[in-house]
Amino acid sequence: MNVPKNLQYTKDHEWTKIDGKIMTIGITDFAQGELGDIIFVEFPEVGQDVAIGDPFGTIEAVKTVADLFSPVNGTITEVNEDIEDAPDNINLDPYGKGWLVKIEINGEPEDLLSSDAYEELIKS
Repeated sequence: MNVPKNLQYTKDHEWTKIDGKIMTIGITDFAQGELGDIIFVEFPEVGQDVAIGDPFGTIEAVKTVADLFSPVNGTITEVNEDIEDAPDNINLDPYGKGWLVKIEINGEPEDLLSSDAYEELIKS
């Protein structure tokens, strides 16, 4: 299981990377493995405000549909439009080409986990 040390994670199996006031979000290698082959992602609108814990989109896989939850308060600044044509990038490269959205952070993120804490979560 790939859990990069330079990222932070949520209990909802999303990874986050913060660069200044912009947070990039995707789903973890563990999550994509549990979902199976991803076939569609419903993205939020650019400019949409999101709040901690609120759903901001869904991922549809062959097995199931899962909600995506915001780990921060902020505004969607970008969505990964390449995913619309190649949703399998989430399965193939969840920490690279498979990123989902970028959010301009308003306030502080809450309850983010270190890579070690996330590894413990998925072991239990």
